[in-house]
Amino acid sequence: MNELTAVELCAGAGGQALGLEHAGFRHLALVEIDAHCCNTLRANRKDWNVIHQDLREFDGRPFKGVDLLAGGLPCPPFSVAGKQLGDADERNLFPEGIRLVKETRPRAVMLENVRGILDAVFEDYRQYISGEIASLGYRTDWRLLNASDYKVPQLRPRVVFMALRNDVRGGFPWPAPSLLPALTVGDALHDLLASKGWMMAKEWRKRANVVAPTIVGGSKKHGGPDLGPTRSKRAWASLGIDGMGIANEPPDKNFVGMPRLTVRMAARVQGFPDDWEFTGSKTAAYRQVGNAFPPPVAAAVAAGIFQSLQASSVANIALA
Repeated sequence: MNELTAVELCAGAGGQALGLEHAGFRHLALVEIDAHCCNTLRANRKDWNVIHQDLREFDGRPFKGVDLLAGGLPCPPFSVAGKQLGDADERNLFPEGIRLVKETRPRAVMLENVRGILDAVFEDYRQYISGEIASLGYRTDWRLLNASDYKVPQLRPRVVFMALRNDVRGGFPWPAPSLLPALTVGDALHDLLASKGWMMAKEWRKRANVVAPTIVGGSKKHGGPDLGPTRSKRAWASLGIDGMGIANEPPDKNFVGMPRLTVRMAARVQGFPDDWEFTGSKTAAYRQVGNAFPPPVAAAVAAGIFQSLQASSVANIALA
């Protein structure tokens, strides 16, 4: 069986890319406009073809025939935390996504965005996106997925748009939720918070016995890294975490009060492996983490696509 390939749009710090890799896809290209993210991708995977470029300038034609076109298109146009301008927002890149489907003609499409895109105000625009892709010879679907259903210690609801080319046999391979409960934030972060001997780590773990709130605060409009708006900080405070900023180090032995997360802790809450390096300043690194698609969720979706594409290829060979 031939290997399956992927081109990723708006690759960020590699959350979705890691998921695709875990599912078995080989990246032909990863397109990203942010220099810090590009440096992170190159630092972790020296063999990846990272293209530092505005998506509006990216030519997909050299990658025609790729198996999977994937990406996490900018969320602010559809986020309830913003003005929800949708297609009127200059940051909306769905038109570029449609263009690149035309240019690459992938067998499958996987695009991630925020829950807000499912709001009633965007129903016409969702139908437009689906209609444009369908007119190119694809069947489409939208699905809301919760990260905590896929072994991520965080709520983080995300919407995935999927399209399968009409010659791909079978239905949409949406992943089933894990039968195992997600880790609590206490279980996920206890060892990191206790790594310098903090005496209250065990007590904190007992208090933080639920999944974490959604990691936010990745906007470039923020002056520095923190855990987001007031409601988010309150949710973290209820778990014994100070959300007013990001710490450089875990708390020491005699620390008193509520500790802050480090970038590494936030990355673990997002489902990144501990050996994934984030380059740049603390602010730049945290923004990369805050904007990521959790790798385990991406892997669960991509695994279904991988199996579907392989099964379809086998069926086509049998019928040939």
